Amino acid sequence: MTHTTTELTFAVNPSDHPLAAAERERLLADPGFGKVFTDHMALATWSSGQGWHDAQVRAFGPLSLSPAAAVLHYAQEVFEGLKAYRHDDGSIWSFRPEANAQRLQRSCRRLALPELSVDDFVGSLKALVGIDQAWVPAAGTGETSLYLRPFMFASEAFLGVRPASVVTYAVIASPAGAYFSGGLKPVTLWISSNYARAGEGGTGAAKCGGNYASSLAGQLEGNQHGCDQAVFLDSATHSYIEELGGMNLFFVTRDGKLVTPELTGTILEGVTRSSILELAKELGLEPQERRIEIEEWKDSARSGEITEIFACGTAAVVTPVGELRWDGGSVDHRGDGPAIGEVTSTIRRGLLDIQYGRAEDTHGWLTRLA
Repeated sequence: MTHTTTELTFAVNPSDHPLAAAERERLLADPGFGKVFTDHMALATWSSGQGWHDAQVRAFGPLSLSPAAAVLHYAQEVFEGLKAYRHDDGSIWSFRPEANAQRLQRSCRRLALPELSVDDFVGSLKALVGIDQAWVPAAGTGETSLYLRPFMFASEAFLGVRPASVVTYAVIASPAGAYFSGGLKPVTLWISSNYARAGEGGTGAAKCGGNYASSLAGQLEGNQHGCDQAVFLDSATHSYIEELGGMNLFFVTRDGKLVTPELTGTILEGVTRSSILELAKELGLEPQERRIEIEEWKDSARSGEITEIFACGTAAVVTPVGELRWDGGSVDHRGDGPAIGEVTSTIRRGLLDIQYGRAEDTHGWLTRLA
């Protein structure tokens, strides 16, 4: 698809029916996750003849879509997820949005969608957060933020298997409370042996809805066995660990290594994942990316070679893993130690302190949005 570097200007058209301040504050007191949305959204259109155009911010509301829209029939769509954080001085920042922009470009290439430049991606975030900044929770209110969801889809009304010639890009925003409303606690995982999230040559490395849809049956299977999430294995041998439905995995070893499954083209490269690999070096850990067999996980957990396991992603940041279950067995990683290991806690706190401006951003990871 065509890659355009033309910088878009998002015309801001304020909503004529914004939510009353008192009602907004009521919702911000307990927003949950992904349930409440701000007053506005950002939109832009791409067409094969004009490239990117008609960039605007307008009132949040339903999109007009033909029943013949290509996305509804051929699933040509991608999305991203990141957060806006309010710091103590009232300013609003995002964590590595350029990395999200670059991942969106990679996803677009795989799904045959037009690429959006990094500048235009970040510009769309700034335009939306600028008018909806009252929706960003106040500093000091715990792990609260404004979750940003950029997405792109084939909006051309056409029934035919080819890349769409009209595409819509949008950003919506949703205030988010702490992901773990009852407090952080270890999750229980189920090995999905009946389902694979992605296959070689497929879309596993792209952030597209189909990958998440394909994970739901495994997720339900795990829920039926009392588990919180499912662990997916490679589709070829069903023996190597890949990722959860929406999070990457890390293993802390007794000899100071921080190990994560290597990127094989079937695993989504998480922004949190890559950030943790950088932070590991500063903590005296040896980061390692390699293929990990599920049997190694079981054996090393039993022997104590693996001392901590955690999952990571934008929404939950870092989540400790307490137990692994499969058809016919289980292994509990917690032993007699604390529910949340020292390395897991340190990495989680380190990320949050940078994101909320409590620690110096020595990596240049923060971008001011407002």
